[in-house]
Amino acid sequence: MGKINGCLKCLFIFFNVIFEIVGCILIFAAVKSMGLSAQVSQFGAPSTSWTWVFAIGIFAISSLGIYAACSENVLVLKIFAGFMGTGMVIMLIFGIYVAVMKSKVNDLIQEGAKTLMNDKAFQEQMDGVQGYLQCCGILSADDWQGSIPDSCQCRDFDLSSQCKSKPDGSSGPDRIYEQPCAIIVTFYLDLVFKIALGFFFGFAAIALMGLLISFLMIHQVKQYEGAGTAMAMKSY
Repeated sequence: MGKINGCLKCLFIFFNVIFEIVGCILIFAAVKSMGLSAQVSQFGAPSTSWTWVFAIGIFAISSLGIYAACSENVLVLKIFAGFMGTGMVIMLIFGIYVAVMKSKVNDLIQEGAKTLMNDKAFQEQMDGVQGYLQCCGILSADDWQGSIPDSCQCRDFDLSSQCKSKPDGSSGPDRIYEQPCAIIVTFYLDLVFKIALGFFFGFAAIALMGLLISFLMIHQVKQYEGAGTAMAMKSY
């Protein structure tokens, strides 16, 4: 008879096997994206090194959890519990940071709009994005300071967006997109933030569950070993 409850051990091993498979999938994805990452990094995009760290970390910790449950070793269970506790704290910190940034994103866009629109390189990027997103300016068409580019031009037969007349005294198309680009950008940023919050707090909850189960298994092992020692002394 094992030291740990059989159902609890099977459940613990099952979830660790699932996360071990997830780790393998992430490692495979990181390998496949190495060539693309090398090309994209030339343009200043971040590398995939953190993907490797996260993938290998999930695989290694899940393997440790499986070994800890099978061996019923208190020391290994404590090490696994330590990883779970550390992971939970890290995920909570990242989750809180993302939540704070989510609440400040509108303020950051408002504050940075004028500075960005004074940059020529950013103006060229906006000129290319506006026609695709069907928007004009970051906060409004006034961001172009009276010189509205052709990418803001809106046609009345374009039913996917609303049109309005250009501001008085401005040069450029007579009919422009009514919607500013900040609304569209904020929508997608909000979606990204929600996914990130679900990811970080979800992993924090899973780490908490792993921590509690680890403590329960440690308690069962110690209780079993304590009962065995008491029986041996009584027999003596």
